Amino acid sequence: MNKIPSSNTGSIVIYKPTKGKESLDVQLKQETIWLTQTQIAVLFETERSVITKHLRNIFLSGELQEKSNVQKMHITDSDKPVKFYNLDAIISVGYRVNSHRATQFRIWATDVLRDHIVKGYTLNRKRISQLQEKQLSDFANTVSLIKKTIENKQLSTKEESGLLKVISKSFPLPATSSFNHYSASLSRRHL
Repeated sequence: MNKIPSSNTGSIVIYKPTKGKESLDVQLKQETIWLTQTQIAVLFETERSVITKHLRNIFLSGELQEKSNVQKMHITDSDKPVKFYNLDAIISVGYRVNSHRATQFRIWATDVLRDHIVKGYTLNRKRISQLQEKQLSDFANTVSLIKKTIENKQLSTKEESGLLKVISKSFPLPATSSFNHYSASLSRRHL
């Protein structure tokens, strides 16, 4: 699959084929994703004219309203705004296009929807992993800062308390309440 340039507003993998081809980077804006007709054609491995025909029929039939599902955006290397179509329009096109890739997409979308209905939730494992890596990095940076602070200066009780509050708000522990209960009971014993 051709690599589609994405803007700085964010990217998300909407669908990744099993045959090892590249995933598609898309616009992420206003809690949905946005693709141009060219990107939709690449996604479903079909001609842009096919996408244009299906989008026209989707809007003419009233399946979707064009005004709420299409947005014009300025992109690099373009003299005029380009139409982008949101996830609802992309999915509607995916269920109309007759290509092997569109069939794969429908199977994938149906599996995701079924999984969501059965479990009651959907996980984006890649995003969770990225968040965990960021939190771990932030935690390591915080520990490093604490170490430098302690090495350079003896903290007062008030400063120590403030530092612990910042750490506990930044990195809440799952068992914080039971830990606090345990700490409180230890404190009472040693009074």
